[in-house]
Amino acid sequence: MTRPGDRDGFDDEEATSGWREPAHLQGDDEDADRPNFADRRRTPREEGESWTPPGWDLPPAERPEPVDRVADEPAPETPERPAPAPGPFGRRAPRPPTEFERTFAYQGDVVGTQAWAVHHGWTISDGTAPEDAPLAGLVASAPGSRISKDHRAAGVIRGRADQLDLVAFDVAYVDRARVVPQYAITAAPLLLPIPYFRLSPARLWRHRVSGLVQLPTGDEQFDRRWVLATAEDSPEVRRLAGDPGVRQALLATDDGDEFWAAAGYVAAIRPDGHRPLLVEHHARLLTVLVRALTGGI
Repeated sequence: MTRPGDRDGFDDEEATSGWREPAHLQGDDEDADRPNFADRRRTPREEGESWTPPGWDLPPAERPEPVDRVADEPAPETPERPAPAPGPFGRRAPRPPTEFERTFAYQGDVVGTQAWAVHHGWTISDGTAPEDAPLAGLVASAPGSRISKDHRAAGVIRGRADQLDLVAFDVAYVDRARVVPQYAITAAPLLLPIPYFRLSPARLWRHRVSGLVQLPTGDEQFDRRWVLATAEDSPEVRRLAGDPGVRQALLATDDGDEFWAAAGYVAAIRPDGHRPLLVEHHARLLTVLVRALTGGI
């Protein structure tokens, strides 16, 4: 039974009257002489000393000086690395490309196309040779909607296919010191002057058609898929429109190429980088177009 004033149910006097300290904590005098004995009943603060277990008093740690260092010799200084120049928004400026990276920057299927060209006896140029100068006018007149003054001919190859002289190259631009091919052009030089014309798939949006007049071929199936436009009605363009071989060849394609005549060439263009199969594809179609324009090669 709990008595008033005793919240825990125990009486302090009764609870402690029979309590005795355990024997291992009593600290007899004979145990005090033992070397590892610690009297837990001693209060360090009352005796004016701090209690520390025996063997815990260690000497302070000191770092010895190297024995071979001269006292008057100054310590060597560590050279500071120059901080990189920050770029926009605090980012590091881009590293300029190395000579190796500039030399082997991607320029379309260079290995495959050039290997094909060498195998067939064609010549190779980087687009800066004197004979490559007229290609700038061909690029400027190309139907591609994204061709700008920054585009140039790259990866140029020249050769002969089916009695037709051809030049094939990529229309590329430079993006951060790397050449990016965007279009593939294959062209055949013409000895006779041909008025400007465009032969484009009907499914493609046509750009730069101001001043051009559409010329129907009379073939309903062909006119649904292809559009022939010219700046001047001429016998050459009329022969092109009425040639059944041209219509048959173009209807058998995927409608992915455009054709035009400018700067002394008749050319084919596709939004792609050049590769051997594309060169051969363009060569077959240009052979048919040139035969129709000139009345035979």
